[in-house]
Amino acid sequence: MGEGLKRRIGPVVLTLYGIGIMVGAGIYVLTGAAAGAAGMWAPVAFLLAGVIAIPSALSFAELSGRIPEAAGDSAYIEHGLGLHWLAVLVGLVNVVVGTVAAAAVLRGGVGYLLALVDIPFVWGVVGLGVALTIVALIGVMESLSFAAILTLIEVTGLGMVIWAGANAAPVEAFHLPMPAPEWGGIALATIFAFFALIGFDDIVNMAEETRNPGRNLPLAVMASLVVTALLYALVSLAAVRAVPREVLAGSDRPLALVWEAGSGQPGYFLSAIAVAAALNGVLAQIVMASRVLYGLGKRSVWLTMFRRTNAQLGTPVLGTVLIAAATIAAALVLPVAVLAEGSTLALLVVFAIVNASLIGVKRKRGDEGGFTVPVWMPWLGVLSCLGTLAASVLGRLG
Repeated sequence: MGEGLKRRIGPVVLTLYGIGIMVGAGIYVLTGAAAGAAGMWAPVAFLLAGVIAIPSALSFAELSGRIPEAAGDSAYIEHGLGLHWLAVLVGLVNVVVGTVAAAAVLRGGVGYLLALVDIPFVWGVVGLGVALTIVALIGVMESLSFAAILTLIEVTGLGMVIWAGANAAPVEAFHLPMPAPEWGGIALATIFAFFALIGFDDIVNMAEETRNPGRNLPLAVMASLVVTALLYALVSLAAVRAVPREVLAGSDRPLALVWEAGSGQPGYFLSAIAVAAALNGVLAQIVMASRVLYGLGKRSVWLTMFRRTNAQLGTPVLGTVLIAAATIAAALVLPVAVLAEGSTLALLVVFAIVNASLIGVKRKRGDEGGFTVPVWMPWLGVLSCLGTLAASVLGRLG
């Protein structure tokens, strides 16, 4: 067995990896859940999620340049807060969240797959899960190159959805005056939207396989977030314009409905693209979570078994297989909305801690050149994450 990862990833593939996680991690699946919660105000929820993510993304961008390690969050906490136990705990939370996110996207992708082929749900989940596990084991460049191709396909599909939504006759509720905003529903929809933006934080976990990480990691973090946020705002607007709220909320393939409303044609090919998006999202999360386990292998004596890699493939085999098996199991049991909401609430806490870690790093070491943000930016990140967490809980209780 080998003992190290190989630096093979450049900025373009890394950025496409980030976009692929975010596009694959929800927009094809969670548009309906967001519309069901916020109605016509769902696009506002996606915009709010993007605004909330910006301070944390900037903090991740600076930290990734300063501390380019796998299990990035854990490394940041170790350096910034000096709390070893918290660093390991947050790393394990990230592994669980990545697994849950992969399960949510896998379950949603199989929903689109069943519109194309008549197979049992269990076969779809297990078959796709096993196939993606094999791809993840072959090698990181092979995995990410495959993911980059899927990313280009799914972004093309989103462009077609935007066109269809603009071309469709608007639903009655879309006409002015707009209905009064449902703030509890908007807060809940923002949680779903934030889940769809998960991905910029995963980029940093590829640090030990990235060429020139001090430059390429911050670039990929910010580029992927900006591109994806713009796409999401347009897609969610197209969806609520073209399809009634209650129909979107009850559908397993909401964007296919938008295509059908705007083009008058069956959305089978869009369902195929959505399956590609799901494959991308699941693959990216499996790769990410296994790298977090790899990084934790040098922080905890109980996790050293995950520090080993295959000498020929350069991939962490044990972590990859474990994450993939847990993903398949969770996808078979839990519904998408429950998976998405739970993982997002956990990530908001993690992001708040990472922002606090940057505050600690700046106090200890000052600015070191490279990509830096003002000292108030991580403070804003802490407040935005905790504020969103509180609003979502109150919205759920309301």
